[in-house]
Amino acid sequence: QVHLVESGGGLVQPGGSLRLSCAASGITFSAYAMGWYRQAPGKQRELVATITTGGGTTNYGDSVKGRFTISRDNAKNTVYLQMNSLKPEDTAVYYCNAERKLTGRSYWGQGTQVTVSS
Repeated sequence: QVHLVESGGGLVQPGGSLRLSCAASGITFSAYAMGWYRQAPGKQRELVATITTGGGTTNYGDSVKGRFTISRDNAKNTVYLQMNSLKPEDTAVYYCNAERKLTGRSYWGQGTQVTVSS
């Protein structure tokens, strides 16, 4: 059974930082591209960042470029999202995604809440 478990969310003041983690089990982690997505109340889920299987290529949503960094540790089956210079508009539930294009399989975590507020 596949599990993606996010952690690291919470309440932070504007300008602060958080580091999200997503631990995967039940998949061959190194074979999956990983991504972070977010969904704010009343809005559609949007791309935050993605990273290829080996970590060599990353992609970011326009609203987080230069502030967020995605990384992965294939030895630990974990993907990270370092979030700096947080803004109130970053408030959302953040979801981890694992995708293997070769098979079309995609898995989602349960989400972790990030709230940016003074």
